[in-house]
Amino acid sequence: MLAPRRTHTFIMEIPQGTSTPAGKKYDYSVWAIPPEDVGARLKRLMAGLTSEFGGPQFEPHVTVVGANSLTEQDALEKFNSACDGMQAYNATVDRVATGTFFYQCVYLLLHPMPEVVEPSAHCTGHFGYKSSTPYMPHLSLLYGDLTDDEKKKAQEKADTLDESINGLSFPITRLALWKTDTQDLTLKSWEKIAECSLIPK
Repeated sequence: MLAPRRTHTFIMEIPQGTSTPAGKKYDYSVWAIPPEDVGARLKRLMAGLTSEFGGPQFEPHVTVVGANSLTEQDALEKFNSACDGMQAYNATVDRVATGTFFYQCVYLLLHPMPEVVEPSAHCTGHFGYKSSTPYMPHLSLLYGDLTDDEKKKAQEKADTLDESINGLSFPITRLALWKTDTQDLTLKSWEKIAECSLIPK
């Protein structure tokens, strides 16, 4: 998974009129970003679900490292260190699935191949992140607190809206560091802090 070290170019996005106080801790997550064409396809699918079942809008992503309480400088340093030398990899959709809490309401379950699991293990190691459950690679389509019946309907609608989504394979060539306050269920405070391009395979 690791290749010779190289320098990464980061895309820094600082919202106008705001600044993160030095030393203050926030929740930061690392996301794997699908290519633009796949992202556009996923956004159409997500919009179709949101229009019927509600929920906040968010960028299509595969969580690589879950929310971690860090200062922004520490988060950036860990992100830079984790990205250094990482290679691009492929992810494959298994099926549309449903979960048991807000952030895993309806999602695309990805095949837990070593190629997908190892980048998460690599990055969580750099962040010192400890999870109480094994890593389950997935790409959320809908956030919300739905009943089991509503989740089943949303799952069926997802399969109807994009009948060929199961089995879809796509490359992961970018990782992004996001500020993600998990208490903010509107997601309005969530923002991308940095992004890196992975080394082509």
